Amino acid sequence: MNTKDNETRKRGDKDIAGQGIVFSPIGIIRSEHQEAGRTPIQPIYARDCPGRVELFPQFAEGLRDLAGFSHLYLLYHFDRATPARLRVKPFLQDVERGVFATRAPCRPNSIGLSIVELIAVEGLVLHLNGVDILDRTPLLDIKPYTARFDRIALTRNGWQDEVDDATAGRLGRRAYDTEPH
Repeated sequence: MNTKDNETRKRGDKDIAGQGIVFSPIGIIRSEHQEAGRTPIQPIYARDCPGRVELFPQFAEGLRDLAGFSHLYLLYHFDRATPARLRVKPFLQDVERGVFATRAPCRPNSIGLSIVELIAVEGLVLHLNGVDILDRTPLLDIKPYTARFDRIALTRNGWQDEVDDATAGRLGRRAYDTEPH
């Protein structure tokens, strides 16, 4: 290994490459979605999908002031994802891509991220809309979406710019539209 690689892998004198990281859920995400194949892919295709977070009691104080935000980032564990792969065929195209250029759940660290609408806070329950997450998914963290910090006006979207909006919408909804809710 060259010196640059060795420096990249070290934080001080501590080698970080092989260390495990342990997370514990702070709650459970509840939704109407029972099967991955019938769950919309991405929150934009789940606009009419309600859900909720049931926060564990020891984290109640962390909800203080959250009700003032319209949207939240939910970070969660893809607990039912297939084993990690570095090359995947994303839902928008039948072309292999590097997993880090997609939002596929079969990642080396199976962490999911969704932006959802916060409807209400009732005790330990957050009522949500735009939930594209399977029922009973372990919740790792909640962060408020803040337009001041998070909105990016001009972006490049890589290979996804090759897919028209109508196709993306059809593929993103998957079989969700064919089932009664």
